[in-house]
Amino acid sequence: MIQESEIAPGVAAGDRVVLFDGVCRLCSVWARFLIRFDRKRQFKLATAQSPEGKAILQWHGFPTDHYETMFLVEGVNIYTKSSAFFRVMQRLPWPWPIMCIGWAVPSIIRDWLYDRVALNRYRLFGRYEACVIPNKDHNSRFLGE
Repeated sequence: MIQESEIAPGVAAGDRVVLFDGVCRLCSVWARFLIRFDRKRQFKLATAQSPEGKAILQWHGFPTDHYETMFLVEGVNIYTKSSAFFRVMQRLPWPWPIMCIGWAVPSIIRDWLYDRVALNRYRLFGRYEACVIPNKDHNSRFLGE
């Protein structure tokens, strides 16, 4: 059984939390995608810039001032890059788990491709001046709300 002291602040043992860059337009589209297709509400969301997001990142030893990946926190575990993406996709309803065919590609190649998009995401997709605030309908999907 997982002890509360082993889990990042604000995360419960059964939680699955997706951390994303709240000023990145691509990342915000990803969050809206999850809100739309995660009908079972398996995932909670948090921006990396939020107090909750920063606490989780700090707990797991990641920087809190720049973000080059999305994160998936499952209890005491944290996943990054393509591993986080595929772990999320496998839990969504059909047809999204079919994307997990990408797991057949070696992680060094998957993560290299992930990094190319992540490192150029502001240039390719743009950025917001401040974190996007969820609308009232989505508040319950965000950690700490």
